[in-house]
Amino acid sequence: MRYAQIIGTGSHVPERMMTNADFDRLLGEPVGDWLVENVGIRERRFMAEDQVTSDLAVAAGRSALERAGLQPSDLDRIIVATDTPDYLSPATAAAVQAKLGAHRAGVFDVNSACAGWVIALDIAAKTLVTEPEERSVLVIGAYGMSRFLDWSDKKTVTLFADGAGAVVVGADSRPGWLATVTAAAGEYHDALGIYTGGTYRPATAANIAAHGPPRVQFVRKFPTTFNTEQWPPLIERLLVKASAATETPLRPDDVDHYYFTQVNLRTIEATMATLGQPLAKTHWIMDKWGYTGSACIPMVLDDAIAQGKGPEPGSLVLFCASGGGISMAASLWRWR
Repeated sequence: MRYAQIIGTGSHVPERMMTNADFDRLLGEPVGDWLVENVGIRERRFMAEDQVTSDLAVAAGRSALERAGLQPSDLDRIIVATDTPDYLSPATAAAVQAKLGAHRAGVFDVNSACAGWVIALDIAAKTLVTEPEERSVLVIGAYGMSRFLDWSDKKTVTLFADGAGAVVVGADSRPGWLATVTAAAGEYHDALGIYTGGTYRPATAANIAAHGPPRVQFVRKFPTTFNTEQWPPLIERLLVKASAATETPLRPDDVDHYYFTQVNLRTIEATMATLGQPLAKTHWIMDKWGYTGSACIPMVLDDAIAQGKGPEPGSLVLFCASGGGISMAASLWRWR
């Protein structure tokens, strides 16, 4: 039997840091205390002017490869999850392949906003289970949202940040990937996003004059309690599916580590309370790195491991993500 295992992790944040105090001065009003109390963010990182999303992805990917004991030439595929690509076309994964020197690897991007990395991870797992000639896939979440910020909009500029996280998924004789579920609330596709630059609103001079350059924006409200309401039932669905696959009843208590989209610490706290789980089972990074979208779950996994709080051999690890669209995904793994 062929199974998929996570065999290496890595992450990268750029050097430029901005604190809440920096934004107090930039915006001319005290936003820092509100951010700490309501979101949990204290600091965040931004790319340098000469950096692009693929640079962050390559740095995280190299770290994951090193920890997996592999070379770029060993890779069969590279999947990059991002909605802040280097180019509208071609895929950022192609740039990553070239910069890594992973010339044997096939490449493609996944764009499901901030849920993209969990979906890409699921694709990698299913590829290794079903394709006997493939042995390793590099799955990267990369975020360069600073290129799309309106620096006068306090609702977005204080939240989003840049970074990348990566894992190497390898074929193994031991079960790792157990199940994945996805969901969406597509009626909110026009609520939060970057709406200039595609076919809906091409980046013509007229459109930019009327709507501004491509930038992330909240266009209309969606429920502020969406994640706290939707994550627990999504996780229940996942555990039911994994129970059937493993022929073992699984409940929230059986999961050893929960890693969530790092958009709001209060949401994570509320979700863990709803599930009846202690906060010690989760980990967060938004306090020091801000919200890094599709990169944040592999980044929080790698940070937990670096701090000695990561998964132990044989433990159950659950990833739960949501992002603009609204798209959602959750995946359960047995750690190697």
